Amino acid sequence: MHQAPLSRRTFGKLAGVAGLGLAGALNAPAADAASTWKTTGTAVSALSGFDAQMKTFMQARGIQGGQLAVTYGGRLVLARGYSTDTALTVQPTSLFRVASLSKSVTAAAVLRLVQDGRLSLSTPITSLLDLTPPPGQTADSRLSQVTVQRLLQHLGGWDRAISGDPLFKDSTISQALGVPMELSPADVVKYMAGQPLDHAPGSTYAYSNFGYLLAGQIVEKVSGTTYADYVQQKLFTPLGITRMAQGWSVAKHSGEVPYKSQYTGTTVLDESGATVAAPYGTFSMRLHYANGAWISSAVDMVRWASAFDKGSKVLDGTSLAKVWTKPETGVNSGGSYYGLGWLVRPVTTGGTGQNTWHDGSLPGTYTFLVRNYAGASWAVLLNQRDDASGLAYGDIDSAMWTAYNGVTNWPANDLYPQYFS
Repeated sequence: MHQAPLSRRTFGKLAGVAGLGLAGALNAPAADAASTWKTTGTAVSALSGFDAQMKTFMQARGIQGGQLAVTYGGRLVLARGYSTDTALTVQPTSLFRVASLSKSVTAAAVLRLVQDGRLSLSTPITSLLDLTPPPGQTADSRLSQVTVQRLLQHLGGWDRAISGDPLFKDSTISQALGVPMELSPADVVKYMAGQPLDHAPGSTYAYSNFGYLLAGQIVEKVSGTTYADYVQQKLFTPLGITRMAQGWSVAKHSGEVPYKSQYTGTTVLDESGATVAAPYGTFSMRLHYANGAWISSAVDMVRWASAFDKGSKVLDGTSLAKVWTKPETGVNSGGSYYGLGWLVRPVTTGGTGQNTWHDGSLPGTYTFLVRNYAGASWAVLLNQRDDASGLAYGDIDSAMWTAYNGVTNWPANDLYPQYFS
């Protein structure tokens, strides 16, 4: 049955987009896509519409590397890598930065602690974290009203449209605290503990990367281990996910794609003032560890999405219900809202249930993950988010829905055994 694209009825520009956060210098325009078109993975004739949409989308924007995985009825029915560059071959298991798709991981980590009786969503963050401001500054008295749940639903009171995103204010924080770059998450927390909130907690939806940094800090405090180790042990291992890892600011993991951008900026990884390519040092992956630092393949992302299906191996029914909880405020006129790590839109025409999704965006990265009302899911990962054409990247949403609605007979194949032991 036909469904409208997810993003058209939600928050305007999708909530997961993270800006460059600095003054980027425009280099020469991105080159046109090469005449070559390379694909990897098994072609599935019944799903050729997905391949066609990816080709059109990537070539129009000059995107060199992309990846797509599609599931239906719990089966992995399509896993493909795409490239418009003769020098790059993208496999279905190649790794990409997934940016804000990481938020569903952090939310699930928090929920797993709640599920195991080690944490409550109603707990004030001031009882879990040291939020002592720098000397001479006073903490906002309303911080005690910021609960764990409000962090996860972007209701903590920080608004990057008003005060800027502290995860992209490295130089400002370094100078204010008198500490060198590269900053640590603790540096950002210390700085923000002395800054006033932009809104009363719980009163205003405002997408906050910083809120998810704090959620990552809570996971570490309560679990007694590192965020990455806890996620791997409690969430990824039960699902058979072994390729996902925390990405690095400059170095690449084995099998990780290169990232492309027409912009440059000043490095935040040291005090050198060096000009670097935007994807490699104009932001710190160390700071984004809980809100945007995971790397993954598309097949791993749809496997991860299955953690939110009924019968999940990592979250019980009570936890899953909490994922889709409506916030105390921030439900838009079309009924869409931000749950815990996912955007949610109840289906009111052409079906029942809900569509859930998230996008991710950093310099050199654009990603999109969807779980739809009919039991299908898809993940699109791209190694670029800008180009000289100015074409929107959010249009991948409608492109994938066009492909989905064009399938007349879903295949019975299952590629999961090929990619997971």
